[in-house]
This record gives sequence, structure tokens and C-alpha cells, in this order.
Amino acid sequence: MLRWIVLIILIFLLDFYAFQVVRTLTKSFWVYLIYWMLSVVVIVNFTYYYYNFVRGESFTHGHGYAVAFLFTLFLPKLFLVLFMFGEDLVRSISYLIQKLTKDSAHFNGRREFVSKLALGIAAIPFASFLYGITRGKYNFQVINHQLFFEDLPEAFDGYKITHISDIHSGSLESKEAIAEGVELVNKQESDLILFTGDIVNSKAEEMIGWLSVFDKFKAKDGKFSVLGNHDYGYYAYGGDIELNKSNQMEMEAVHERIGFDLLLNESRRIEKNGQHINIVGVENWGASRHFPKRGSLIDATKNIGTDEFNILLSHDPSHFDYKEMELNTDDINNHDIVIDETNVINFEKEIQLTLAGHTHGMQFGIELPFLGIKWSPVKYRYPKWAGMYKEKGKYLNVNRGFGYLAFPGRVGIWPEITVIELKKGAKAT
Repeated sequence: MLRWIVLIILIFLLDFYAFQVVRTLTKSFWVYLIYWMLSVVVIVNFTYYYYNFVRGESFTHGHGYAVAFLFTLFLPKLFLVLFMFGEDLVRSISYLIQKLTKDSAHFNGRREFVSKLALGIAAIPFASFLYGITRGKYNFQVINHQLFFEDLPEAFDGYKITHISDIHSGSLESKEAIAEGVELVNKQESDLILFTGDIVNSKAEEMIGWLSVFDKFKAKDGKFSVLGNHDYGYYAYGGDIELNKSNQMEMEAVHERIGFDLLLNESRRIEKNGQHINIVGVENWGASRHFPKRGSLIDATKNIGTDEFNILLSHDPSHFDYKEMELNTDDINNHDIVIDETNVINFEKEIQLTLAGHTHGMQFGIELPFLGIKWSPVKYRYPKWAGMYKEKGKYLNVNRGFGYLAFPGRVGIWPEITVIELKKGAKAT
């Protein structure tokens, strides 16, 4: 309870500071009333949803919009605070100069120009969040890659793969908009559709109303999938082994209902003109201690030789190159921790291409490829957070996600459909 009180007090202190911009520009009582009424309603709404959050209940749309309203209203106010702090710093220095020089030319009041400038700049994130909540989350982007491999079987030269990830059906709202995204996937006419996990937020039942939408995915040679950290039921059922097991059985049935072959530390062979490649799928495995680590490359590749072409589906991109981890006794005794796992780039069998998701690009950031700008706060947690990476001759694609979680929108990081064309050619270096 105390932390909520402290948080609310801090928010109102920042809000009062930002309010000085409004006071500089108008003396209208009604403007003041609207300003504070909006603040109070948003804070009370957010506090209600999160103070009363019960583990075991799905993350609702109400929770999502409580986050959205808070971010939309208060992030722009942080810009106002920064401007006001900068101006107050200048005013303080000016005041000292005035006292030392006895020069009355320095200003004493807050300048209207600075307040207008601050308000104009704050309007940019405000408008961006509004767009992200209403349209940005459905602004599906098709991103194309052409990758060359010396060891790709010739029969697969020009083979197309569509990679999607992180549907999070429990957050979705507009079936019409999502159906358009599904249709856009199908328009790519790829040979395979590969999905890298997190089809729900916490419970398999979240997919019930969406089965008729997502069973429309089409691919010539099949659809394959793996589970993500949200698919095991931990966010709803905690450590309840029986409920988690029941949830996973339902989850496996969901993937079957929509026509996906769910790979649980398994591989499938795709044959073409007497040659083949392998689709390898591991259960969730990543560097974080907070998520299940059931993935095993050893089990998933037990039927694969040493000189074959392999595409790996692994939900968490940190699996690709994670550094050695310290495991305590509880970890070693935990049935959800696979302790003999190694990272992908050092695995004994060749994994030419790894597909992952998980990060969502944090659903917030700035990407301007023509200026070489690519940034999101999530990069400080996941160095490989979006797009195509190459290390030790092996590729990793991190999909930005098809859906969204927690914040019901996307700002600058749009939902992604990745199309990868495999080409026979010089080996990656």
C-alpha cells in the first residue's frame, strides 16, 4: 500500500510542475478544472486496475487501457517538466547574475514563448500515442530479407518463409483489423509460415474467440510453431503444476485447431526434389530467470545429422548467444530448467538461421532506416531486439511481433510480418 501512495504522490508532484505551463498560457478556471480532472481520473483508473490485480485472472482490456491512458497523458507531461526545469535553471542563473551585477534586464517571470514551445513539443508524443492506440497497433509492415547460404540445398534456392511472432490473442480487439493482417500474411504466398510463440497472454482459452481468424493462415508446405514464455500459464496459475499442465494440453490443441504443427523440442524435415531442410523447434529458453527454460537443442536435433541445413524456432532471442549463467540449487531441481543447454551459435550442430520474437521492440521506439536510426528502450535489456543479425556466420531474425501486450498500441515499432527468401550463394561471414 505504501508504494502506491508514494507513486501517486510523485506523479502529482510532477503533474503540478507540468501544470505551470498551463498557468502561464491561460487563467481559465475551466481549463484548470479539465486538466486536473483528467489527471485524477487516469490515476484513479490505473490504481484501481493494478491494485486489485489478481494473479490467475487474464490480463484484461481494462488493464491495457489503464496503462495506455497513463502513458498517453503523462509521458507528454514529462517533456513539459524537462522544459520547465531547463527554464527554471536558466532563471536561477539569471537571478544570480542580476544580484551580482545589479542588472535589472534579466527576466523574473516565466516566459510565454518557452511554455508554448514546450506544449508544442509535448503534443508530438501525445499525438503519437493516440495514433499508436487507435491505428498503430494494426499498421502491419511486411519486411523482406534475402539471405545467402553456401550450404543451402539447390532445390531450396528461392524458398520463401514468412515469420510471425507474439500474437497475444488475449489483448486483441478488432477481428476485422486482425483478419486483414492474416490476409497480408497469405498474400506473401510463402512456402512456409513459422510462428515463434506467445499466442496468448496467459491462458489457452484466450484463443477461443480467435480460432476462426487464425485458422486462415495458408502456406504451401505447412505451418510450424513453438511456445513462448506466456504460453505455459505461469502468469495465470503461478507454480501450480497441474493447472499449468492442463493449460499446455489446451494450448497444444489450439495450435492443432488452427493448423500449426507445434514443435516441442522436435524437428520436421521439408523435402523438395530429393533434397531437404529441417525445421527445428525448441520450447521456451532464454537468459531471464523469470521464465520457464524447457528448450533443448540436443533433444530437438537428435534425428538430424551434422551437415544438414537447419532453421530454428526459439521464442527468446537471448537463446542465440547468451553468456554462461549461474544456476543455484533451486534452479537445478526445477523441472522447468534445462541445465544442459548451450547457446545457438556454439551448438555442435549447424543452425544456419534462427527465428525469434519475444521483445515486441517494446512496442515503442524510433526507426528511420534511411537515416540509420533504430532505437527502443528494450535494446538495453535485449541487445538483439529487432530485425536481422549475423554472428559467426549464423543469422538471427527477431520479429517485432504481430500483436501487442500490456500497452494496447504501438508507437514507432509497428507489427511485423517478416518474409525471408533463402538463396544459394556465398556463405555468410
